This record gives sequence, C-alpha cells and structure tokens, in this order.
Amino acid sequence: MYCAIITEPIDASELASRVRTDADGAVITFTGVVRNHHEGRPVEALRYETYREMAEGKLRRICEEAAARFEVGDIAVVHRVGQLAIGDIAVAIAVAAPHRDAAYRASREIIERIKREVPIWKRERYADGGEDWQEGTPVDLRSG
Repeated sequence: MYCAIITEPIDASELASRVRTDADGAVITFTGVVRNHHEGRPVEALRYETYREMAEGKLRRICEEAAARFEVGDIAVVHRVGQLAIGDIAVAIAVAAPHRDAAYRASREIIERIKREVPIWKRERYADGGEDWQEGTPVDLRSG
C-alpha cells in the first residue's frame, strides 16, 4: 500500500503499475484534475495546503479500511499540494483487484472519504483576481 502527499506532478500510469499483479483482473485508476471553473467563476489556478503527517496517516487508514471492506489487492493514493495549474492532476488513486466491481467500489469510497476526512485545504484563484478557500476548509484558515 502506498499513500503519500507530494509536491511533484503525479504520474497516474506509474501509480497503476505500482499496484498491479498477475492475480488482478482489474486495475482502476481515478485522477482528479484542476478544472477552469467553479460555480460559474473562471478559475486560473489553485493551491492545496495540508498538515502532511496527519493527512498521510488518514490516507493510509482510509486505504486500509477500503482494502479490508472490499476484496482488493493493492492500493496506491497520492495527493499533490502546493500551486497547481489548470489541467494538473491533484489526486490519483489506483486500486488492483481480482474483479472490477471491488476495484470500482473501493476507488469510489476512497475518493469520497478523502474529500470528507483528509485535512487538505483548497484555495482557488479566480480570473477576476479574487481568491477563496473552498468548502471543507477550516474557518481559521479562510481569513488568510
């Protein structure tokens, strides 16, 4: 199992190759990318911030629980932090399993739980010069 917070660009194919074995009939890869809009506002870039040690621990726990709940082989998850441009991969998940249903279900659960539980905060920069912390960002960070 591989779970990491990184600052470098994400290579989703490398992540998939990290989990695949000859026992697996499915390897599911999910990539979340930076889009150019949010709620009707043009987005120019964004910045992710985190408390790395806590975030990596939560990522690992989420992956361990998904592996136990679904019949999957290996799981790898990376989330990028720092300044990201439109089109950059922000998060990637690779799940290998003997059967596709388990891989799909585990991948979906992992991304949904990352969004809800992992302390990673997103600040969007808009074309009009404004910036905002997005939902889920602690109130004490929104003022900066």
